[in-house]
Parts: sequence; structure tokens; C-alpha cells
Amino acid sequence: MTIVDADCLAETLAFNEKFAAAAANRPARGAAPSAETLARLRRNRLGGDTPPVRLPRGRDRVVDGVPVRVFVPDRVDGVYLHLHGGSWAFGSAAGQDERLWRLATQTRLAVVSVDYRLAPEHPFPAGPDDCATAAHWLVRNAGAEFGSERLLIGGESAGAHLSVLTLLRLRDRHGVTGAFRAAHLLFGPYDLSMTPSQRNFGARPLLSNTESLRGSYALFVPGMGEEQRRAPEVSPLYADLAGLPPARISVGTEDPLLDDSLFLAARWQAAGAPVQLDVVAGAMHGFTLFPLTVTEREHRRERDFLASA
Repeated sequence: MTIVDADCLAETLAFNEKFAAAAANRPARGAAPSAETLARLRRNRLGGDTPPVRLPRGRDRVVDGVPVRVFVPDRVDGVYLHLHGGSWAFGSAAGQDERLWRLATQTRLAVVSVDYRLAPEHPFPAGPDDCATAAHWLVRNAGAEFGSERLLIGGESAGAHLSVLTLLRLRDRHGVTGAFRAAHLLFGPYDLSMTPSQRNFGARPLLSNTESLRGSYALFVPGMGEEQRRAPEVSPLYADLAGLPPARISVGTEDPLLDDSLFLAARWQAAGAPVQLDVVAGAMHGFTLFPLTVTEREHRRERDFLASA
């Protein structure tokens, strides 16, 4: 484990305090977001109050029945399967065109972002099914479609969780291992029965807290008790991780999902794959959505990892 960006700690913590202070003017998500709150979250970009920007370089497609958004730079040296965040209930493949297009051009990767079905209309296993379907399509067709069979996978928050589930489903349901050369996992929840850091974080009004996590799980896996949520197909922290590719795992010290990344990194490495674990000093959940020095650095580390994997 490496603690990074300690030199930015004052700026990062000051932003956290500013964000928390502004919470009084934001509709609370709480343990059960209202239909109005959910509609607002789906309408606007993640972490913001305005709709996302759609770029003309993004192309909407449907692969094996699953909608995806594709960004293809002039030169393609690989393909990155991206799974967006949003608590499995909001966010979209078209929700961060500017970042994904910049990632595509700087890493020379075609980016395929999956528009998986969202809870509560489509609870587990709908979202994981869609992600696995898109991944299996890519395994079979990447060479013909993009001119490269060098595949990578990753995502943020719920997207990081779905990335791990996708690798496990490819292995267990299709016998596919080694197709994806690396995984990039950013502040994901890997134990939906709740790790200690999730349970103990409390009500501090940052982007995510104990109650908002409980609300997300109630939407994504409704009716499941704590023991059921520990099933490996739901919480990958409890899965056999053998055969998975090298990974980079990143999380902030002020994230209720801190333990999830620490525990997953230990289990991933114990299963035999290299892991780079970066813990960002002072960063809250979803910090990369905001204009911070740590955001710029995290995006640079992401690009370097994906370009060299």
C-alpha cells in the first residue's frame, strides 16, 4: 500500500469541509432516495447539478442486446471496457464523454462504456448480466472491431464492483481467463454486507456515507439479508480470485469504502496477481469528480497504468 498525495492534504480536506457544509442545500439521498431525487441524479452528471456534455466523437451502439458508448482514437493499441459509477441506480455510459475521450486519445485505447440496466427498475443481477454480456462480446470481437485484442477493464465505485464481477463471470461461466490484461478499480464497494469502514463512517455528508450505502444496497439487492449479500456473486471480496489479471486499486482515506479496497487488494495479491494499491490522503468517495489537484494526479496515474498494462 502506498499513501499518495499527502502534500495536497490541506487542499483536499478543505474541499471535503466545503462539500459537507454545502450539504444543507442539497436534497439528501438518505437510506431510500425519493423518485424525485433519483430522477435528478440521473438527469445530471455524477457529483454535479448540470447535465453531462455529449461529444460527437462518442458513438452509441448495441452489442448482443446491450447498449454501449464507444470512443475510438485515431490510433488504437488496445480496448478499455469501462463500467460507470452511480450506486447501480444512476449514471450512464454517456455521463462522462469528456473524460473518456481524453482517456482514449492519451492512452491510444478504444473505450467501450457499458450502459447497463439500473436499479431499482432492474435490480441484481440485471446490471452484472449486461456488463458480462458486453465483456464476452468484446473478447470475441475486439480484434475485428478495433484491430486489437489487448483488453483492459475498469470503473469507478459501482463500476469497480461490476468490473470484478465481470471478470469472475467470464472465468466461471465462459472459461475465459487472461483475455483482460489488467483491471483498474477506483473506490469500489466489494462487500455489500458492509465492511467495518462502511459501518463506522456515520452520517458525515460527503458524497457517500453509511446511510447512502445502505440505501444503494436496498435498491440494488432488495430483499437480501446480510448473509445473502456475502455470496461471492454479489460481494466479490468473498470470491475465489484465482486467475484474475494484475490490478490497480485506488481509494481515499476519507471514503467509507476504504476497507473494501484494502481487503480486496490483500486477497487479490494472495490469489497470485500483482496489485498496485494507492490510498489518496484525505480524499472522499468520488473525489475524481471534482476539480482538485488529487483528481489531476489520479487521472494521470490511471492513464499511465492503462497505457502500460
